[in-house]
Amino acid sequence: MSYDVLGDVVCGGFAMPIRENKAQEIYIVMSGEMMAMYAANNISKGILKYANSGGVRLGGLVCNERQTDKELELAEAMAKKLGTHLIYFVPRDNIVQHAELRRMTVLEYAPESVQAQHYRTLATRIHANQGKGIIPTPITMDELEDMLMEHGIMKPVDESVVGKTAAELAADKLAAMSA
Repeated sequence: MSYDVLGDVVCGGFAMPIRENKAQEIYIVMSGEMMAMYAANNISKGILKYANSGGVRLGGLVCNERQTDKELELAEAMAKKLGTHLIYFVPRDNIVQHAELRRMTVLEYAPESVQAQHYRTLATRIHANQGKGIIPTPITMDELEDMLMEHGIMKPVDESVVGKTAAELAADKLAAMSA
């Protein structure tokens, strides 16, 4: 089973095939964006929850490039944190949009394209990896944020500002300046 997760969508619907014992090995397709990694981590939590009762395993991660900063490095780091590996990094190519506009897959629309070869390579790697799935080790939100900070994507957050409105922050700044 393969899940291609939109970065802004995190729902519990992905757990149904896992819960109903319809998935044995799951490959999570994500990008290097924080919310996509957050969603992939949530899917890993679902895999962990049902790993012993249903035997489901995480086969690995696939990064569908969005051309964000340090995307490959983040995808590899996320895979390592989860205890798995990055199966393949699929480069972004506009040929995908051209195929979609024609309601075709890239393999149908442009079978000899470089992008089509990337998909063939991905399929080969997944096939070669069958049966090597693991029980993932999901991470906390703090660990995800730490990983983003380690890669320079996110600046360290001053915990004292969490939950404060812009007006409260401005008042604090004025108080600090007059002190």
